[in-house]
Amino acid sequence: MASAPHGGRLVQVPQTTPDSPALAGFGESQRLMVTKETATTVANIANGVFSPLEGFMSEGDYLNVLEHMRLESDVPWTIPVLLPVPEDRTFSGGEEILLVDEGSRPVALMHCEGSFGISRQEYANKVFGTEDRAHPGAARALDGSSRAVCGRLKTVVRPDYGEYADHTLTPQETRVLFSEKGWDTVVAFQTRNAPHINHEYLQKSALALVDGLFINPVLGKKKAGDFKDQVILAGYKEILANYYPRASVVLSVLHYEMQYAGPKEAVMHAIMRKNFGCTHIIIGRDHAGVGSFYGPYAAQEIFKEFPDLGISPLFFREFYYCRRCAGIASEKTCPHKEEDRLNFSGTKLRKMFSEGETPPKEFMRPEVAQAILRFKQPFVE
Repeated sequence: MASAPHGGRLVQVPQTTPDSPALAGFGESQRLMVTKETATTVANIANGVFSPLEGFMSEGDYLNVLEHMRLESDVPWTIPVLLPVPEDRTFSGGEEILLVDEGSRPVALMHCEGSFGISRQEYANKVFGTEDRAHPGAARALDGSSRAVCGRLKTVVRPDYGEYADHTLTPQETRVLFSEKGWDTVVAFQTRNAPHINHEYLQKSALALVDGLFINPVLGKKKAGDFKDQVILAGYKEILANYYPRASVVLSVLHYEMQYAGPKEAVMHAIMRKNFGCTHIIIGRDHAGVGSFYGPYAAQEIFKEFPDLGISPLFFREFYYCRRCAGIASEKTCPHKEEDRLNFSGTKLRKMFSEGETPPKEFMRPEVAQAILRFKQPFVE
């Protein structure tokens, strides 16, 4: 049986078309331009990915999340979901705001419940644990607006996922699909990378314990050096076609802007996959981390603080190729020394692809490697 939606109800905001009469007649003072990433957040609220949120957070929820990692209702939540506004714009509680994209096309109609100030330094410290601008999430927070507007979404323009539409499922759709497949237990795998052997072993080890595997790669704005969206999807198509039983796996992408918040983002990743209907989620080494800002297993430790999360994390140590074992192993299964190990280094893989080299089969399936090498530039610049 699929997990209950976070907070008890799967939010579904009414959706419409851009030319709906309900979205017409708004003057400049009632319109707010939002970024592509904010428009993606709007879609995730509307589709229930961020249940139980029905809109952008109030000041009370925002402060409670910063201090206690919970909404005011005591539901676990670790990263604020805010609608930043230019500091010279004022909005009053009770008015309606038309959110528009950078091309002035309607995105959503929101019932404004007020606005509030944000300490950008406090946000960076309490969400990311640092004000170091080398951290992409902290830098974004420090450079952002110090004001936010809150409110419930009344109606949303149906999102257009373009070339990724066929690979995008909503929480409502995955819940129906898991039920049709007869899956009572489903493990989620979050990733922002093309699949290498370490990922495959994480997924298959978890799949041995449950009915089905939900591979849910993140597509959206990422930091330089990460794999591009098209590359990630191409890699997963190859590995699923050649190395996974079709009846055991569902692939669907998640449109979402990575925060690189380490432990706190690991909890958010679990909450989102709970809303998709997953009962378990894989949490590996340095989940959602960046650089050396978080300990390698800090994202596993944080789950001790959320016994009421409603989705079970499956913790894995790092896998590696052991020459003496002649196969994939971990420190729990292999007694051999460091010099016998071939570690799966993302840095090493990126260097190989940048130089047009094919990684060894111990690192990556050859079909995946060839799919990546077909791209002239597989990385975000």
